[in-house]
Amino acid sequence: MKREYIQIRCSIYEKKLLKKRAVRAGISLSEYLRSSAFERNIVERITPEQLEYYRMLVQYKNNFARISSMFKKRDPKLSATVEKLAEEIRNHLKNFKK
Repeated sequence: MKREYIQIRCSIYEKKLLKKRAVRAGISLSEYLRSSAFERNIVERITPEQLEYYRMLVQYKNNFARISSMFKKRDPKLSATVEKLAEEIRNHLKNFKK
């Protein structure tokens, strides 16, 4: 049970920023400050807009992979370029999941 209080001083702008970050992480200001103090990893929630971008990147990756397959026999150099682009998108998607 948390019964002890700690008071800190900060500017009004710092307080607003801390509150905004706590809201984005989906936790209370107190929990955000405790997590920061104990160097825990604080993960922000994904907004619907970010989720839509993620889905769009997945679709682009799949499309580029299909295009690469189509050009393998006709133009191997173009196929390699498109395949490299699909791999770059795949790497960005892996980083997004972390």
